[in-house]
Amino acid sequence: MSASQTAIDLTDLAARAAADKLADDILAIDVSERLAITDVFLILTGHSDRQVLAIRDAVEERLLAAGVKAVRREGDREARWILLDFLDLVVHVQQADTRRLFALDRLWHDCPTLDLTLPQAPAAQVTPVVQVAV
Repeated sequence: MSASQTAIDLTDLAARAAADKLADDILAIDVSERLAITDVFLILTGHSDRQVLAIRDAVEERLLAAGVKAVRREGDREARWILLDFLDLVVHVQQADTRRLFALDRLWHDCPTLDLTLPQAPAAQVTPVVQVAV
């Protein structure tokens, strides 16, 4: 059995919301074969407390607009690792050092990943350097 279509659709919405807030290393893992409590883990990285909280808010708002509310939320106080439980989908918003330390990617490496087609992040604006001869 693989992840339900509902879980896949929720994952896509959550991943797009996170990408809109410039989350990095967005990874969706189908854990439905290993866990009875959820179908998908969505793991992503934020680079500051403020960004982690912004990602959390964006994901919750996007899924709430789709009629789905988180049944549990943990980690708000420190904003190092926020867990959002939407039953079929569990979202892990982690800062980079926390993600490396707990290595959920490695822990669940034997589970299949879901292909996420996310919009490309805008390229950084590079200001040309003008050299002046002195």
